[in-house]
Amino acid sequence: MEDMVTKYTDLSVKYSDLFTKNNDQSAKYNDLSAKYNTLLTKTNGFAGGSWYDHTGAAAEFVCLPRDPDLTTKFTSRAAYIYGSEYDNNEFGHDSGNDLPCSVCRSTVESSVLMIPGKSSCYDGWSMQYHGDLVAGSYLHKAATQYICLDEHPESLVAGQDDHNGKLFYPVRTSCGSLACPPYHNDRYLTCVVCTK
Repeated sequence: MEDMVTKYTDLSVKYSDLFTKNNDQSAKYNDLSAKYNTLLTKTNGFAGGSWYDHTGAAAEFVCLPRDPDLTTKFTSRAAYIYGSEYDNNEFGHDSGNDLPCSVCRSTVESSVLMIPGKSSCYDGWSMQYHGDLVAGSYLHKAATQYICLDEHPESLVAGQDDHNGKLFYPVRTSCGSLACPPYHNDRYLTCVVCTK
């Protein structure tokens, strides 16, 4: 009976485990596995989101599964989802390469925090990974969110055509309303993902 309850619980929360950010999991963009001691990989997939230049675009990046469940029940207008691409060569991959992602769950910590502008965690927090702060371009219409791209970016082998979609760019500082110092104008920001 306990085994059946466990299976039911696993199935009933599968969707929310994969696609929502609870306080014990996070999407790790461009890394195919959660390779740290306190993380379990829940799924590997394709980073995606709205078209970079659509006015009514959704803001967030998502990690799409490799085994989607699709439906044909709708026939009216729709929102669209696209794959994510590097839009320059500065991440160590060709422009147009698609990004993989994985959704990870912490086995011991219950809080996940992404800190922009830091490469290490504050005392009492455990680092899961660090890298570069990325977002959509300020020149594009669509809203995006800031995410932390792993310092060792990967790309999908089959996704090398430049079709745009949801695009990633490194984030630079702009002094004025941003306090300078401690920040410096036109410098790229790092980031770190910490758990506690």
